[in-house]
Amino acid sequence: MKVLVPVKRVIDYNVKVRVKADGSGVDLANVKMSMNPFDEIAVEQAIRLKEAGKADEVVLVSVGVKQAQETIRNGLAMGADRGVLVIAAEDVHTDIEPLAVAKILKAVVNEEQPGLVIMGKQAIDNDMNATGQMLAALMGWAQATFVSELDVDGDAASVTREVDGGLQTIKVKLPAVVTADLRLNEPRYASLPNIMKAKKKPIDEKSAADLGVDVTPRLEIVKTTEPAERKAGEIVGSVDALVTKLKDAGAI
Repeated sequence: MKVLVPVKRVIDYNVKVRVKADGSGVDLANVKMSMNPFDEIAVEQAIRLKEAGKADEVVLVSVGVKQAQETIRNGLAMGADRGVLVIAAEDVHTDIEPLAVAKILKAVVNEEQPGLVIMGKQAIDNDMNATGQMLAALMGWAQATFVSELDVDGDAASVTREVDGGLQTIKVKLPAVVTADLRLNEPRYASLPNIMKAKKKPIDEKSAADLGVDVTPRLEIVKTTEPAERKAGEIVGSVDALVTKLKDAGAI
């Protein structure tokens, strides 16, 4: 079975995000970029399936700018076999919308014919949490979202999902789309030998036009602002004083 893992290039989660002075978006100048953490978990899970003998090949695919090739290389260094880079933008500030990404992924899935697609539940830059569901809908496949446990057995996958009420265990028929949550696993660090090997692994480059997908934005960002600064706390002398403060603030 082939496993396809979409990965996205985002601002590193350790970096403090800065908004452009004109409020037109996030400033990416000289900012460290890395693989979306949820996607990294998806890559790790696909590699574990291969190591367990339940997958034959792990293919990574990234949609965006040319620089996303580095993101794919990081996944190849973890243990994936090869990559597909779909160049859909020239400017690093251009974020391809979820529906366009899902359509591109559908075209890649049709070419690669994987038995399972594992992807992060959301990207930390826009927190859309939509691409996986859209891909499943476009493909007409089963889907399992917010997955914290995954086991593949034959032509089905058993998954444990994190839902508002706790945990839910379901079984989906393959092929399917699975979106990974934080508790699914802890991604490995790439070893130096594997980093060197990753440089020789193939990455197939395509464009959105090659796949017949229009990536023209449907949404317009009107303004981007910094979150409001948190006010300093206040120490009170007693429980009664705390209750009074909370009442005055309308918290109770």
